[in-house]
Order: sequence, then structure tokens, then C-alpha cells
Amino acid sequence: MEIIGSGRLEVRITPHDVGKRVSIRRLTDPSVGGEKFTDTIGVLTSWDKGVLLVTRRTGESVHISESALVAGKVVPPAPARRRGPAANFPELARVTARAWQPVESERLGDWELRASGGFTRRANSALPLGDPGLPLDAALAHVRTWYDKRGLPAYIQTATGAAGTQEQLCARLEAAGWHREVSALVRIAALAPIADLDAPVERVVLSRSVDEAWLHRYQRSGQYGDHLRQVLASGPSVWFASVAATGSAEAAEGAPAAIGRCVVDGRWAGFMAVETDPGQRRQGLATAVMTALARRALDEGASAAWLQVEADNEGARALYDRMGFATHHSYHHFRSV
Repeated sequence: MEIIGSGRLEVRITPHDVGKRVSIRRLTDPSVGGEKFTDTIGVLTSWDKGVLLVTRRTGESVHISESALVAGKVVPPAPARRRGPAANFPELARVTARAWQPVESERLGDWELRASGGFTRRANSALPLGDPGLPLDAALAHVRTWYDKRGLPAYIQTATGAAGTQEQLCARLEAAGWHREVSALVRIAALAPIADLDAPVERVVLSRSVDEAWLHRYQRSGQYGDHLRQVLASGPSVWFASVAATGSAEAAEGAPAAIGRCVVDGRWAGFMAVETDPGQRRQGLATAVMTALARRALDEGASAAWLQVEADNEGARALYDRMGFATHHSYHHFRSV
């Protein structure tokens, strides 16, 4: 916060700072109790009719009345990450999209409309990576119509929390009545340390194709048929991993104890669908799957790893923390209502 010579806090932001990262101190609602002040850091996404809108790294929007402002200033972008590979948002956004390609797509300016019969939001949402070539209201109407023709809800995937992400678009979607439905984290790490982990990789079988046994373990398998298989098989260099189950009813049915998927794309290796039989957890099988896939990705020339995990999946986050993954940015799916 800015403290002037007399020791008083000062508001040093104006509506001209919309789009910049700011730090704000405001008075709390006296009826709530507790601390008198609260602090908010994020991107100032609008300042209209006496109300400021700040979008935090998590994608959460905070509305602040001008009358509650105590202090405020523009702050530098979040400091560069101290571990893991260097990466910017546009590069990661395109790499992650190539690893989960839709069955059908159409360009709208620099936006990509994606559809896959409803199999996952990622493959059934608009990916905005620039100018849609239309005023935003017209672009949103086009998105709604496009998905309605396919019998699908209209989703737009956005990102927050890193340089070049889309806090202002998130705010405009909220103002237009779109609802933020799901948020997740994109995490990155150096690949070699994952490949060096001590894990029972001898139990892991790698394949270029997905089979019925692998799908039996995959939690997203449902009534998606060819759409599911086509999305799973998409990507520059795709590998599937499985660990045979032992001593369980599911072993007799042919379901693996653990599975995983990796897509190698230049220097990047993306990890997805890492799942373990609940009855065979805490045996290091998920680590073995990722280690085996990491070694194969290293052989293909990759050096960096990425994955996506929902923010409330504490078990998975703890595993990835131990492997050296750090959050690069958050991504969100906004649904038209």
C-alpha cells in the first residue's frame, strides 16, 4: 500500500488503470465483524458507476465500492516462477489444446469453437486466444448458436493468473450473464526429475493405442463412443500406460490397477487420465505410471512437463507437489445461462 509522508494510506489508482494488476485495501462491512480492513490483489477489470471489479488469480471476481477504498496502487506482475521450465501463457494454451483435440472445430477469428459430442468441457468449449473478429456481444451470440445447433451447452474456456491471461474477458463474460462453472490449475515442472523417481516402472506397460481394459478404468468412460476414442487418440505423440491389477475382483474383469496418458509435443510432455483402482492406492502406482511415461517422453526429446488438476483435488495436488509441479495459471469454463 502507498503511505504518504504524513503516514496516511493513499489511493493511487484511477479508472485509467483498468487492465493492470493492483493491490487494494478496503473497509470491510461493519456488520460482518472481524478485521476492519481487507486486502485484494488481482487485475482491475472494470471501474464503473462507483464500483471496482478485481479478478484474482483464481478467477474469483471481487466487487469493491469506491467509498470503501482506503488505499490502492498498481503492482508489478506476479514474480517469475523460481522452479520448473520457463513458459508463457500463449505457448501453454496451444500445447494443452493440441493434446486434447476435438472431433469437430471451427474458427471464429482467433477463437476456436470445439465440439466432441459432449465428451469433456475442454473438447466442447470455445478457446479464445485473440480477437474473435466480431464485437464481443456478436461473438458470444455466435458461440451460443453454434453449440445450440449441436445440442450442446455453450462453454468458453478462459485463463487467469499469469502474464497475458484473460482476466478482462472473464469479467466481461460475467457481466454478460455467463457463469463460471469449473476451475482448474495448469501446473508445470521439469521432466527429468519425474523420470528419475524410484517407482515400480517394471509393472507399467506402454501402448500407442487405447484398449477396452484401459477404458474400463477410465472414470470418464460413458456413452461417448467414438467421440471419446478420437479425443483420447489426438495429439502429436500419444502414449497410454497401464498397470495390471492383481488380487482383486477387477483384476479378473481385466481392469488395470492404474492408467495414464501422455502427449509429447516438442519440449512438452502433458500428463492426463492418471487414475488408480481405489483398492490399490498408496502402492506408488500413479508415480510409476508418470515415471514410465516421463522416461518415454525424454527419449522423444521432451524436457518439460505439464498437467491439469482441479483446484479441490487435494490428493492429486499433493502427489504433483512431491514431483516438483508448480501452478502456472488457472483455467475456467464459463457457461451461457
